[in-house]
Amino acid sequence: MAILISLGLLMYGAYRGLSVLVLAPVLAAFAVMISGDLPWMGTYTQIFIAALGKFAVKYFPIFLMGSIFGKLMEVTGFARSVAQGFLKVFGHSRAILAIVLSCGLLTYGGVSAFVVVFTIYPLASALFWEVKMPKRLIPGAIAMGAFTFSMTALPGNAQIHNLIPMSYFGTTAFAAPVLGGVAGLCMFVLGSLWLQKRVRDARSCGEGYGYEQEFSERQNAKPISFLLAVAPIVLVIASNYLLSEQIIPTWETDYLQTAKFGGIELSKVLGIWSMLMALALGILLLFLYMISKTNLRKKLAESINAGAMGSLLPTFNTASEVGYGATIASLAGFALIRDGIFSVSPGSPLLAEVLSINVLAGITGSASGGLSIALEALGDQFIALGQAAGISNEYLHRVASLSSGGLDTFPHNGAVITLLTVCGLTHKESYKDIAVVSLVIPLVVTVTLVGLGSLLGVFSS
Repeated sequence: MAILISLGLLMYGAYRGLSVLVLAPVLAAFAVMISGDLPWMGTYTQIFIAALGKFAVKYFPIFLMGSIFGKLMEVTGFARSVAQGFLKVFGHSRAILAIVLSCGLLTYGGVSAFVVVFTIYPLASALFWEVKMPKRLIPGAIAMGAFTFSMTALPGNAQIHNLIPMSYFGTTAFAAPVLGGVAGLCMFVLGSLWLQKRVRDARSCGEGYGYEQEFSERQNAKPISFLLAVAPIVLVIASNYLLSEQIIPTWETDYLQTAKFGGIELSKVLGIWSMLMALALGILLLFLYMISKTNLRKKLAESINAGAMGSLLPTFNTASEVGYGATIASLAGFALIRDGIFSVSPGSPLLAEVLSINVLAGITGSASGGLSIALEALGDQFIALGQAAGISNEYLHRVASLSSGGLDTFPHNGAVITLLTVCGLTHKESYKDIAVVSLVIPLVVTVTLVGLGSLLGVFSS
């Protein structure tokens, strides 16, 4: 009961806009004191803070490099030019598709979803105004492109939701490419059909943009070449693949197994190493471009600093949620929740992943938070069950990543609130479309593919 009350308060507090940096330790302590299982101060310093620190130390470089990369993509105008390039290809009649693909490519390449929202919204606003499509559909289009197939499904994507499972399962960002590709395609097709239906319904009622023209004039600036704009993203994706699959595995890394370096296998750090170096190459390319332009050269230090500072909040938000999860997992009552999840899916680690990660992501309102909490508490059990069922860690990785992008998009999700705020819309106006494309469809696709795959024995080795 203490755990359920604590989780409910966490969800309510997040919905009300309270920072998880405050909520997580307070409500973790609340759960400990109510349950009476453990001393609360000892639990705070030795379990909560230890888990928080472990996550932050491991993943801060990824958050840092990704944030700087995204900021430089924004400042240089590369991100905007990617969107404008898609508009030229698909035309204004397919505005929804252009916005979705623009967001998807940026997200896949490692640009933060928050940066994508701020970058793409002005262009989407101008485009929807021009073609007389309802402004209320913009959040759904951006959410589909940034929060779904490109964030969790497609193999090789540089989002943290695809990187967190690597250290638990000893995999790379390209784990289970077929499953990820099929899931991503299904999300894309179903989401596109839904949004196109919404456009047709609006037009049949004679509904236009619905607001005064409000977009910034900045979108009228001369665009950068599309090929140049996508070059940093292509470089990150290609170099990540080559480093993880071809180059790093040939290095002499026996020293990692010594006590000085933690006594670990290369597989535990391979994915992080390759992604860090890939992002560094992307940043280097953007750096060289900026120093070649007088107007951008002056913004270089400011942009790097802004990117660095922008990495701190998401790092410690997620780390605090991990600390909270570790604390909850240490309580006796958590065993009942864990056993309940596994009793629903006896002998199926993939279904257990889907249930546990979705539930925790929904409660915390965070895909990365729910994913981290679940894997920290249950990762070893998933692996053991997977081995017993003949399921590879690559499938466990991909299903874990897919599962983080479902119930996380409840109304109290931080990215949802930010998206609606930037668009100047309310939950009542636009949340329905966000929920369908980034909650209902991803959840249905994940459950369906896992269910069919399990029945057909696709995941068995």
